[in-house]
This record gives sequence, C-alpha cells and structure tokens, in this order.
Amino acid sequence: MLELYQLIQLTAIAECGTLSGAAEQLHLSQPALSRSMQKLEDTLQVTLFDRQKNKIHLNRAGELAVAQARRVIQQADDMVEQVRAFDRSQRTVSIGSCAPAPLWELMPLVSQLYPEMAISSELKEPEPLLSGLKTGAYQFIILPHALEDPDFFCFPFEKEQLYFSLPPSHPLSASKGLFFKDIDGESVLLLSQIGFWYRVCRQKMPLTRTLVQTNQEDFQELVQSSALPCFVSNLSMRWSGKPENRLVIPILDPEATAMYHFLCKAENKKKLSPLIQRVKTLSPQLSQL
Repeated sequence: MLELYQLIQLTAIAECGTLSGAAEQLHLSQPALSRSMQKLEDTLQVTLFDRQKNKIHLNRAGELAVAQARRVIQQADDMVEQVRAFDRSQRTVSIGSCAPAPLWELMPLVSQLYPEMAISSELKEPEPLLSGLKTGAYQFIILPHALEDPDFFCFPFEKEQLYFSLPPSHPLSASKGLFFKDIDGESVLLLSQIGFWYRVCRQKMPLTRTLVQTNQEDFQELVQSSALPCFVSNLSMRWSGKPENRLVIPILDPEATAMYHFLCKAENKKKLSPLIQRVKTLSPQLSQL
C-alpha cells in the first residue's frame, strides 16, 4: 500500500537531485531513505531509479511517479485544509467585507447574537469575497453592489459617501463639492486597510501620491498636523466624529458612493435569520424594504 510519506520522500529526491541532499532535508539517514524507496518500488512493482555506485537517478518511470506524487500530495493538502476549514466554520462566524465601515457595526452585533462562536473578518475585493462565500470560507459577505442570483440572498445594508477632508488653508476648501480629478496630482494621506476604496482612489486619482499609513493613531496625528488632503465618510464621522480644524467636502463622482449589500447563501438564510433581521434594523434606509 502506498504511503504518503513515501511520496513526499520521492519528490524530495527529485527536488534535491541527490539521495544525500533529500535525506538531509527530510532529517533521515541515507540508508533509511534508500530502504523506503525500495519499498515504494516493491509496492508499485516498477523500478523508479537507475542505480550506480553511490549514485541513483530517476528514470522515466520515476519522473512520471514524481509528477503523480505531487498531485497526490496536493490533493492530501487540500483535503486537510478543507476538513480544517469545515471544522472552523462550525465554531467560527467568518465575515468577508469589501470595506471596513460595515464591520464596525456588524462585528459587535454578531458577537452579541453568537456569544459562543469565535468571529473572524477579512477585507477583500468583491470577486474573492464572492468566491469565498461559494466555497464556505465566509458565512456572509458585504459587497458594494447587489447580486441577482437565486443561489444567494441579498439585501441593501448601508450607504457610504466619501468626502475630502481639507485644511482651511487649502485652495479648494471653500468648495461645495469636488470631483476626484480636482485633487488628483496632490499628495494625499490614506489608511492602508480601506478595502475596495483603495482601488477606487487609485483609479480615479492616478497622478496622486498616496502617503499610506497602517496605524490609525499615526494617521489621525498626521491629519491634525498636516496640510495634506485625506478622506473621510459619513460612516467614519458617525463613529469618530468630524475631523477637527478640517473642512469636509462631498466628492461628487458616483464612484464615491457605495451601497453596501449583505449577502449569504440562500440555503443559509433561515440559519442567519436572527442576524438578518437585526441588520435590517440598523439603517433607516431599510425601514420600507
């Protein structure tokens, strides 16, 4: 019977090119590795190596065996990951979101509704989020658009509107509204973990130099001490308040507004119904839906 460890050893020999190198990598003695390969050949009833004094080389059958062994090893790894992911899914509520703002309300709500469960969240672009929902990596996701698909349950959750935050000394600080292009070419302060908004900003402001900050406190300190533009939104101001000593000007491009949608598999709608009902009460925009 084939053993997975033998296949791993076989691929190690192919990668290292020598029995001694593979033995060192695998933390085995050369005689032990040699015996293991002889046992593999006995099981397959095929000679995999051309043997010379103090040297062995894979023959053509051995090269084919290595290719097949790599496939089996990958399948074994996939099986382990899928089983572990399933086990985690039974004990974890995994949320995928295209932007951070929806998580500010959802994370405490999920924690309240499912106190016995661990909670994890990820920021990703819409396409990998949808892929993750299909494979079961997420129980539900937040997208910046609707999805018409009978296999999924989808409803509008919350709207986010971007604004420019400008110091009073900025030449455009008296504007009633601005487009992305009006600031394009300037240096702009930007947080790193903003989901799909980063792509939007880079696409709409290709000439802009973004000074990306990973730490929220450092970012806020720079905003207060710097004359550089940055972004805020209706949701960030709801949670953190309006920036001090700054003027907030709406961005007029349609891309600056996102209607977030809650999305789960249709088959899981009943299971998630307590959460869905609570989410629908979070936004006044949903009261008539």
